[in-house]
Amino acid sequence: PPQHRRQAQSATQYVELIIVADNREVSTSFYRALNIRVALVGLEVWSDQDKCPVTQDPFTTLHEFLDWRKLKLLPTRPHDNAQLVSGVYFQGTTIGMAPIMSMCTAEQSGGIVMDHSDNPLGAAVTLAHELGHNFGMNHDTPERGCGCRVTSDRGGCIMTPSTGYPFPTVFSSCSKKDLVASLEKGVGMCLFNMPEVKVLYGGQKCGNGYVEEGEECDCGELEECLNPCCNATTCSLKAEAVCAHGQCCHECQLKPAGTPCRDSSNSCDLPEFCTGASPHCPGNVYLHDGHACHNVDGHCYNGICQTHEQQCITLWGQGAKPAPGICFERVNSAGDPYGNCGKDSKGSFAKCEAPDAKCGKIQCQGGANRPVIGTNAVSIETNIPLQEGGRILCRGTHVYLGDDMPDPGLVMAGTKCGNAMMCLNRQCQNVSVFGVNECSGKCSGRGVCNNNKNCHCEPHWAPPFCDKAGFGGSVDSGPMRLADHGGVAVGVLVAVLPFLGAGLIVCVKRKTLGGLLFTNRKNAMEKLSSHLNGTEGVRWLMLICCCLYRSVGTNRPSCPAQSPAQSVYRVSPPRKPTNLPQTHNTGIFKVNVPPRPPPATAFSLSLSLSLSLSLPFRQMMLINTTGTQLRF
Repeated sequence: PPQHRRQAQSATQYVELIIVADNREVSTSFYRALNIRVALVGLEVWSDQDKCPVTQDPFTTLHEFLDWRKLKLLPTRPHDNAQLVSGVYFQGTTIGMAPIMSMCTAEQSGGIVMDHSDNPLGAAVTLAHELGHNFGMNHDTPERGCGCRVTSDRGGCIMTPSTGYPFPTVFSSCSKKDLVASLEKGVGMCLFNMPEVKVLYGGQKCGNGYVEEGEECDCGELEECLNPCCNATTCSLKAEAVCAHGQCCHECQLKPAGTPCRDSSNSCDLPEFCTGASPHCPGNVYLHDGHACHNVDGHCYNGICQTHEQQCITLWGQGAKPAPGICFERVNSAGDPYGNCGKDSKGSFAKCEAPDAKCGKIQCQGGANRPVIGTNAVSIETNIPLQEGGRILCRGTHVYLGDDMPDPGLVMAGTKCGNAMMCLNRQCQNVSVFGVNECSGKCSGRGVCNNNKNCHCEPHWAPPFCDKAGFGGSVDSGPMRLADHGGVAVGVLVAVLPFLGAGLIVCVKRKTLGGLLFTNRKNAMEKLSSHLNGTEGVRWLMLICCCLYRSVGTNRPSCPAQSPAQSVYRVSPPRKPTNLPQTHNTGIFKVNVPPRPPPATAFSLSLSLSLSLSLPFRQMMLINTTGTQLRF
């Protein structure tokens, strides 16, 4: 079925951030305009020694920090993103670096920031800039024609390629478009859960936008609160209100269980439904890493279906497609800026081994005459002679997007590189490392495994193992409502009313057939008329209508009894559909979901951010704690 676009602009998103820095270095105010709340859930200060190598080479420092985050920090302190604020001055003009479109990934959701100014706003703006790259925002270059409501002499916008005093504090129109495009592609799958308020830094406060202990709601400061269900002064619900926040709260009341609250955004995402007990939509879930997608042309990874074809279209426009395998093998074996498998820990270009060639620089054919992603992209064309004669054209790109962004011309992690193989850490690895087949095996052939390793069942089957009749979905997503039964019942009844007469005649005919056969036409019609006008005819009509409604409805009146022993109608569990096979093996799971009505209230997208600070001990006081308090 067609995928539905998420209401990316109306969805508040929460970034759970861990900072290794002074918490006054960062500010949530920059991202509030984008409906994103950055919650500081962790803070480390490396005052004695660094926990990973921090050098003047920004690329090496970024590589080492992201490795440390994945192996040491993430397993012990769950979060969405981590930023390192360093007192070491980087080489050249670089003051920060972060991978683009990497939010929520275990390998690359983070960045490094140099504490380059006595004004704490400088580091805060740089952190917001690098966080923007994680979200998929590119630089505001002149050729993009970005709209910025602040002139350059007053600081301009946050995603400008270079910055200085006065520092920018707003995002441009290009940044907003980039963010929406990234969210629609599936970037930021981890941001739809509310952060755990017990781990937030800064102390409890009514008006901070987070419902904490003793509060029934929190709609922010009094001047910014527009919530009709919440008293902004006391953080308590108004009279008659049951809820105030959440996608499952409508006009201060809970939505019924099974109401869709978050559609699937792409072929690797799964829908979520209200539980009827909470105002919040269940946490976002998606297909287990390694699951087939795009008609088995790709594999899911972090909720995104990455393919070479999609990346070629991104770089070269419509009509572009992946080049033959020989292009990847020949070009990426060079180990130079034009063909490589990324950089090693020392910052040198690495050659691709033959099995890993499709995980290096992307090689394409067709499309536009030049890359469509900006003027900083250089076309690299290679002609490879074939043994049987002729040549094959391979088109690669080298994209210079600034000192703070790695080359996007490299194949994205999670891209399919062979049968049941995907690119991980620039190597072509078997998807079996994720255990997706073992996980889906417990779903009785009637569902798939989600990222929490739980079964997401097809309609008519119940979690946790899809082996019993039910309403579909998973223990994580909430129950799937199959249809609006009342509306279906009315529609069906209206459609079949013309046939009720014929059915009634057949039923009555069994008792009257003998008499009707041995009387004249006039007597036959009189007898039939007496049956229809009598109490028995009325009882038959009610019985047919009730039993028809019984087959399509959920909340039904009791049916008239056919015999004294069957006087009460009891609701039975949903029956297993007879047209479904008992088991089936499929690589792609599709869920038919009723269209979602326009959201009445914005739901929250949460970014949990972890910030790390590496400062030489003698430079610890460089952070100006007397300036404006900036908290992420």
